[in-house]
Amino acid sequence: MLTANKLMPQGRGLAPVLLKRAATIELDWDVRQKSRFDVTDSQGRQIGVFLPRGTAVRGGDVLVAEDGSLVRVIAAPQAVLRITHCTAHGTPFDLTRAAYHLGNRHVPIELKPDHLKIEPDHVLADMLRSMHLIVVAVDEAFEPEGGAYGSHGGGHGHDHAHDHGPSHGSSKGPKPLVLAPELLDDHDHSHGHDHGHHGHSH
Repeated sequence: MLTANKLMPQGRGLAPVLLKRAATIELDWDVRQKSRFDVTDSQGRQIGVFLPRGTAVRGGDVLVAEDGSLVRVIAAPQAVLRITHCTAHGTPFDLTRAAYHLGNRHVPIELKPDHLKIEPDHVLADMLRSMHLIVVAVDEAFEPEGGAYGSHGGGHGHDHAHDHGPSHGSSKGPKPLVLAPELLDDHDHSHGHDHGHHGHSH
């Protein structure tokens, strides 16, 4: 069995032709958040992955095997809940509120400008629907934010380079639960929607 103990976030620094030729492995988040696991790549090779503890592997990352060969990681589709705001009874700011409440429960969340994704949980789904959000079960790749998992930046290393530039920026590391700035434009309108729609459900 080959071993791989080096991770190149998003394959940065590698020539595109090398990435194209690399073997691949398709892994869901349950496996990718572990630092040690065994896999079989697209060439049928058994590979034992031994990364520093606390490392999470992101889709697009590249593992380097002991023989120097490269293995590109693909985030496998998996069961997730896709959360969007209700255009009839809410605003995009409702997603920010949802991210805040989920974050307080230390739930792994993938943040997108127009939706959130979490792992299936019927209690959380009911809570979100009571907040006028639309919750749909889908099979998609899951790439939760890295803040809740310690120092492993994985595929988001390039973001940290910008976040930590100013000395005052690093103290706000986990705060980007505010999603994207454009979503905050409507926050003044959200208060009217929160009242008077009790009992509304999807």
